[in-house]
Amino acid sequence: MRNFSTQIILILTVVLLGSSCAQKEKPEVKNYWLKAGVTYEIFVQSFYDSNGDGIGDFNGVTEKLDYVQELGANAIWFMPIMPSPTYHKYDVTDYKAVHPDYGTMEDFKQLLEEAHKRDIKIVIDMIINHTSTEHPWFQESKKGRDNPYRDYYVWAQKDTIADFLNKKVITLDSDNIRQWHDPGFGEDYYYGFFWGGMPDLNFDNPKVREEIYEIGRFWLEEVGVDGFRLDAAKHIFPDDRPTDNHEFWKEFRAKMEAIKPDVYLVGEVYDKKEIVAPYLPGLPALFNFDFHYTLLESFKEEDGMLLAKKQKEILDFYQEITPEFIDATISSNHDQPRLLNELGNDPQKYKQAISILLTMPGAPYLYYGEEIGMKGLKPDEHIREPFLWEEKDKDTGRASWIESKYSVDGEVEPLSLQRNDPKSYFNHYKTLIALRNSYPALAIGELVLPENEYPKTIMAYFRKTGDQEIFVVHNIGKTEVSFDIPKGFNEVIFGLGDGVNTSGNLTLGANSTRVYLKD
Repeated sequence: MRNFSTQIILILTVVLLGSSCAQKEKPEVKNYWLKAGVTYEIFVQSFYDSNGDGIGDFNGVTEKLDYVQELGANAIWFMPIMPSPTYHKYDVTDYKAVHPDYGTMEDFKQLLEEAHKRDIKIVIDMIINHTSTEHPWFQESKKGRDNPYRDYYVWAQKDTIADFLNKKVITLDSDNIRQWHDPGFGEDYYYGFFWGGMPDLNFDNPKVREEIYEIGRFWLEEVGVDGFRLDAAKHIFPDDRPTDNHEFWKEFRAKMEAIKPDVYLVGEVYDKKEIVAPYLPGLPALFNFDFHYTLLESFKEEDGMLLAKKQKEILDFYQEITPEFIDATISSNHDQPRLLNELGNDPQKYKQAISILLTMPGAPYLYYGEEIGMKGLKPDEHIREPFLWEEKDKDTGRASWIESKYSVDGEVEPLSLQRNDPKSYFNHYKTLIALRNSYPALAIGELVLPENEYPKTIMAYFRKTGDQEIFVVHNIGKTEVSFDIPKGFNEVIFGLGDGVNTSGNLTLGANSTRVYLKD
């Protein structure tokens, strides 16, 4: 009888422990959009070609929405989708249409509908700082000083151009020496911050602002997108008029929220935090370029706390402006060399960089193809090469608009081969996104830096929210180091590389990471 009772107790104990372990292994997965959700950046032209013309398209993205969902992303940001004479489409010719290479507006609306069924939000690139020189507004504007569209752009008369030529300085955004351009008829010059094919709109003209607000209404109300990524947000007005820039974006936000109260707006303000922060009242989400560059610097210098301290400094600084800000963190995007190239094609270092991105605070952006280790260097076309879905002879959806130079078979393993490899880049991304979406502290928790000192190559930080606390530690150096971990952190919920914990003393290998949940 005693043996039977003991067996029953043991069985119940095992069942209960098993149930408890199962709950720990599979915590509830949540969607933290807008504040801390994961957004997947797609260049449609290179993503998936559904009709065999060599160019990715909307229907191709629709076919791959289950893949985006499988990866764990909560939203998609589309690089420009409007008609344009260039491959990148950052010079728009029609703000209320889609590029015919990508499909029809009905195709795009079908994509939206299918994305929303999967609880995936859609954000589109909105390029309002400038248009194409082929836009009908500019074609009218250049006809003469009395044309009704003349004041839609910024013009300088030929006899005063000398006063303007050196007015603007070169910034991080532009490599142009001269930003005033001769349209070819020898009378006046127009202003184009980025290059001559992109004339800047004149936002001192109320008619221009109303045109832009109507364009926003069209996409939010008639088409149904969830928000906008605002290109070149710092350059609506000249650099010597920052207050006017700030006020414009407040007005823009108010106009968009009147149409769609939960509209998502993320701005590209490519500068240091002191310049970026004042844009927050108008653009509640801003890209954190400092994160990208400091991440790379940390690896180069093998200075573990460099990024953690920088991030804490930025978050505290933004908090003083508004507690409602959204920190859009990035490890790469369409303007920068692919992250794997930046890290010397080191697989372990690459995995660790992503481990840092996805365990830090913020609303991270993932650039398409990074999750399979795509490669790419300047010029920009080769940072935007076609996604590798299958091995080349089987890849019927691979775009071919450009001959890939870096992301080629033999250099990058296609998704189909990575899916079944637990050690692949794809499964590394997928695991970390699921981890982030499963532990509130990792998604929306406060960033707290440790008080005690660690070896130089150690990056350590706490993430805290409610009754959950997580300790994250990375050794970004080339050799293993040993140190004591805080008491009460015994459960490892994620590990990368080598590490041995002996009674609270952790020996962590080169480019290795541990994430602990507090008991």
